[in-house]
Amino acid sequence: MSTKGSSDEDMYGQAAGAIGGLVIVTGVLAAIKDQLGLSWPATVALVAGLLVLLGYGAWRARKLLARLRAGGDAATAASTAASAAAEETDAEERPAAHPELTAALVTAGIIGRDEIIRVEEADIRKVPAGTKYEFLVPPGKTYDDVEKRLGTLAGVLGVTRLHLTMERSRDTERRVKILKLDEPPFTRPFPAPTRKEIEAFSGVPIGHDVTGQLVGIETFDKASMLVAGMTQMGKTTLINGLITCLLIAYGEFDLYLLDGKFCGLTRFEKRAVRYESSDDPEVFESIVDELNARSDRRYKEITEAVRNRRPAPEFKPVIFVVDEAADFFASDESKEGKEQARRIAEKTRSLVSKSLESGISTVLMTQRPSANAIPVMVRDQFLYRMSLYVASTGTAKVALGDTYFDTVAPINPALLDPGIKGQGVLFAHGRSILVRGFWFSDEFIWSVVDEGAAQVEEKKEAKTLTVAPLSPIETVIGAMEREGVDFMSLADIAAVLGIEETNAVKRSSLIAETLGKEVPAHRTPKARGYRLADLQAAARAAE
Repeated sequence: MSTKGSSDEDMYGQAAGAIGGLVIVTGVLAAIKDQLGLSWPATVALVAGLLVLLGYGAWRARKLLARLRAGGDAATAASTAASAAAEETDAEERPAAHPELTAALVTAGIIGRDEIIRVEEADIRKVPAGTKYEFLVPPGKTYDDVEKRLGTLAGVLGVTRLHLTMERSRDTERRVKILKLDEPPFTRPFPAPTRKEIEAFSGVPIGHDVTGQLVGIETFDKASMLVAGMTQMGKTTLINGLITCLLIAYGEFDLYLLDGKFCGLTRFEKRAVRYESSDDPEVFESIVDELNARSDRRYKEITEAVRNRRPAPEFKPVIFVVDEAADFFASDESKEGKEQARRIAEKTRSLVSKSLESGISTVLMTQRPSANAIPVMVRDQFLYRMSLYVASTGTAKVALGDTYFDTVAPINPALLDPGIKGQGVLFAHGRSILVRGFWFSDEFIWSVVDEGAAQVEEKKEAKTLTVAPLSPIETVIGAMEREGVDFMSLADIAAVLGIEETNAVKRSSLIAETLGKEVPAHRTPKARGYRLADLQAAARAAE
């Protein structure tokens, strides 16, 4: 179709629309005219006026709407500008986050995703053993929050729990100090401490921590210790180091030794007031009886002091060390064996739990940390616990306690390297620390033992010169030691004491009264009399 034809059609369409519009307007005007009864000129004038008013109202509404829109746009622009300025100001005032520590602690679940470790409150530096992290956790968090998830944090840092150690700050609970070792702990041995270092240590050192610092126990006063670990893990070496440090640092004390290995504690025999090399439960029971009796006498003195309003008496410390203690709690399943095991367990529980106030401490070692090796009633009494390498988590609980892995930052002894002897987890006062015991040369140990033994002999000689004549018990002990016997019949004892009674019954009664009812008499196939060990125990108890 041509362009001219198209234009003609548009013109015809517009004309038709205009004619239709006029017809409608005429109809509307006619309707208004008839409704209002007006003439045609009046009707046209009325409608024209209404249209003009409507147009003016529309114009006014449009102007008002434009003004309101312009005001809103300005307010929005002002608000946007203000927000941008505020964000810029916040960005300038917001503290900078330390990227490495913030990411690590958020990933470990120690701090929330909206919390940070501030750059100015954090320090990371290399030290000889590894990397030292020191920082402040956000307000509301403490050292304990980090320590509880120390194992998780170790994984985030790419090491094991054994690689991390923590140190509590003294200025604020928010400060955290963590050392991450470059290599597994105790990969390189530390030299044994000197005598001066042991003497300068506050307490009794047991071994080195992972940084080479001395670690130990504040005091054995009112505390006992259980050491457990599998065979050939270095328990005897560790305990030899502990006893050596005791002899150097602990001052004057009575040492009782029961060597279940027969040769593990022999180096210290010369220094012990009583040394037994045996795996016989009766020997263990006799020492426990002696110490319990000594404890009872001390408690009586304490009671009398309190009753009479006197200062509490001071007692010489007593430390009882037992190697291979599990052997003494074993039973042969016979009626007598079960009764003996029950009796020994109860006496040992009493010794460990009740003797602490009287200055008697016990150290038990076992290479069989199984559920029935040391009775639970005995295990639960130990304040200090140490576990060397063990094969499983369950075995670790035997040594460290059933709830150990619910404590703060536990260290699993099953993860220790069994090739590194003498290292273990020391658990005390609710905290765990990785320790490796000292290895002292025999020459050093012998020198310490000889020095201590010489001091003991000097004190005995001084006591002999300044004190009244020997007691009947000491007189009999001296006679038995001179003759080299460990048992003496009543007839021979009567001769030593100068008792001339010939009637056997009366003579026995006189000897019992002279020596004391607490000293038990024994009968052998040949005669009735007294054992040297029982007399020595009674003499020690009287000191």
